Amino acid sequence: VQLQASGGGEVQAGGSLRLSCAASGSIFSTNTGAWYRQAPGRQREAVATITRAGTTNYLDSVKGRFAIYRDRAKSTLYLQMNSLKPEDTAVYYCNANRVAVGGRIEYWGQGTQVTVSS
Repeated sequence: VQLQASGGGEVQAGGSLRLSCAASGSIFSTNTGAWYRQAPGRQREAVATITRAGTTNYLDSVKGRFAIYRDRAKSTLYLQMNSLKPEDTAVYYCNANRVAVGGRIEYWGQGTQVTVSS
């Protein structure tokens, strides 16, 4: 399974970006999809998740500004980010995961840098 993240860049505060995560199959039909981020000197944190059933959850600090969704084929995961703030600056990673016999299975994409300037 390969996940390819794209869409990062530099934007001014208040701007928008959409991140994409293309999978090598309909992986998001059988796995939870998630976006994580890691800022310099900080631990990686989960920003948004979407379950197989489509239930979404968000980090408190991004609620109302970010939206996670999948395409109909469930092979691409998106993160729409609006009203961006400098504190959203981080490397963003896409993730697919599920619980299986023996433990949690996870797949990670490479990071994409998001920089928000004030």
